[in-house]
Amino acid sequence: MQEDEHKPRIKPIIEGAESLSLGISMVVAVLIGVAIGLGLKKLTGIGWLLWVGVGIGILAAFMNVYKAYSKQYKEFEELAKDPRYNMGQTIGKDEDED
Repeated sequence: MQEDEHKPRIKPIIEGAESLSLGISMVVAVLIGVAIGLGLKKLTGIGWLLWVGVGIGILAAFMNVYKAYSKQYKEFEELAKDPRYNMGQTIGKDEDED
């Protein structure tokens, strides 16, 4: 019983917030890219620099998605190694091999 009392209770909340913040971080990345583009356009007077900023923001948003995906995939691999979750299958072994 005391073992349950010492487990961090906030960790699941933080992990949930990280998952929910992915959508927000995508929007913020695009908005920051637009702001950079507008700043460059105002600074230099070149109109197409706005689209460079938008592209940077979109690339940053895709990088956020990729980072979140790779983090979740690593957690999945950790669970797949646990015998409680792999349903008797061995990782890396095909069913056809004898």
